[in-house]
Amino acid sequence: MRKDREEIENYINKLKSYEGYVQFSHRPIDLKKDIFPKSDDIDENDFKDGFIYEVHFFNGKDSITIKQINESWLVDKVENIPLKDTQTYMGINNLKIKMAQIWEEKPDELCEGMEVKKLQKVVFAGFVN
Repeated sequence: MRKDREEIENYINKLKSYEGYVQFSHRPIDLKKDIFPKSDDIDENDFKDGFIYEVHFFNGKDSITIKQINESWLVDKVENIPLKDTQTYMGINNLKIKMAQIWEEKPDELCEGMEVKKLQKVVFAGFVN
């Protein structure tokens, strides 16, 4: 689904039970302001100086990715993320980020039409504490 600036700000501010991060266009990620969970809303000044470029959130089972595309933001929510195939990556200040791979069985003509697991998506699956 696509949202405008006001809709995306309200949407993100309602995700209090999620963990994740927001990346703004005009500055690097600030660990005190841009890493969730947190109780306060996004700083209005960030919208005056720049825009939300990318967002990743996870609540233990659902992953939300938001990316800025032209004048609006695309929200992609994937529910019931399988956590059996995850990788850990190093972020800023040694913050460990977990990503989950989503595989789906599909017929493969190179395997005589047999079902083969194919990678569909890689999504944010939280932080490693």
